[in-house]
Amino acid sequence: MNIQRPILGALLLLAALAWQPTALAQPASAPAASAPAAAASAPAPAPMPRPDQYSAKGADTCLGCHDDEGATYSAAAIFKTKHGHRGDKRSPFGASGLQCEACHGPGALHARAKKASAINTFKADSKVSLEDRNQICLTCHEGTSRTGWHAGTHERNKVACTDCHKIHQPQGDPVLAKTTEAQVCLACHKDQRSDFLKPSSHPVRQGLMSCSGCHSPHGSTAQAMLNKPTLNQTCYSCHADKRGPLLWEHQPVAEDCSLCHTPHGSVRPALLAKTPPLLCQQCHSSAGHPSVARTSNTLPGGTSGGAVFTIAGSCTNCHSQVHGSNHPSGAKLMR
Repeated sequence: MNIQRPILGALLLLAALAWQPTALAQPASAPAASAPAAAASAPAPAPMPRPDQYSAKGADTCLGCHDDEGATYSAAAIFKTKHGHRGDKRSPFGASGLQCEACHGPGALHARAKKASAINTFKADSKVSLEDRNQICLTCHEGTSRTGWHAGTHERNKVACTDCHKIHQPQGDPVLAKTTEAQVCLACHKDQRSDFLKPSSHPVRQGLMSCSGCHSPHGSTAQAMLNKPTLNQTCYSCHADKRGPLLWEHQPVAEDCSLCHTPHGSVRPALLAKTPPLLCQQCHSSAGHPSVARTSNTLPGGTSGGAVFTIAGSCTNCHSQVHGSNHPSGAKLMR
């Protein structure tokens, strides 16, 4: 009997040791068995939107990311322009308008992928060609002065609408304000920029005139994309007193203002192309005092005399009515 008790105790101890690994192994195998079931129940990721698919919330989707403000960019600035006028049915933000996507194109893929290549950025590296980007603007802005765009120099030289127009600037589109328009134009037209810095020039850099006062930037059938059919008619828009008709006309005045004047700027007074009397002697070369060569000797203190032809107004010292005269005795344009 005493022998049987130790044997029974040993058997109970062995049974307990054998049961413990089995009990511990059972909880570990339960999560492993449930993992495939959890993976099978997880929702599959939504497919990427198509390139031609519009966003669900329109501008609200765009402003979720494009809410930055800076000196040269503001997404909210669009709401200060006619483009963001909700009461105008022609506006992208008007009734049934596509808001931002009316110009930038479908944006669902861009909103999902966060890549600029997925939308029309209106930049030079945009996925949309320059012609197609311009056509987006011309869809609405093709009337009035823009009817000549396809015949203009800017279109032939591959200028994009957004090269000049900036509708997302906080202070407004600079090219639409007289005081800042010239800076946009002169960024490309370097020769004209230097002309306006000369002593005699039209008051463009002072903000009193704009380039579009004479030129039609969206195209024109006239030379140099002028607003009027001829150069003279453009000049007469301001210089109406030179229009005539006059009793005694000066032929160059009626023919072409640029025969005597440069339109943008000159180192000589009154935007003259040359210094008198050289300017006048280009045409007035018949016998008499107009044909006499004037040198430094004709200046006061010189040896040849004739200072009246070289100092002050030169020829206009006597022929003061150089643009024409209505005086009965004004045949020589002297009164």
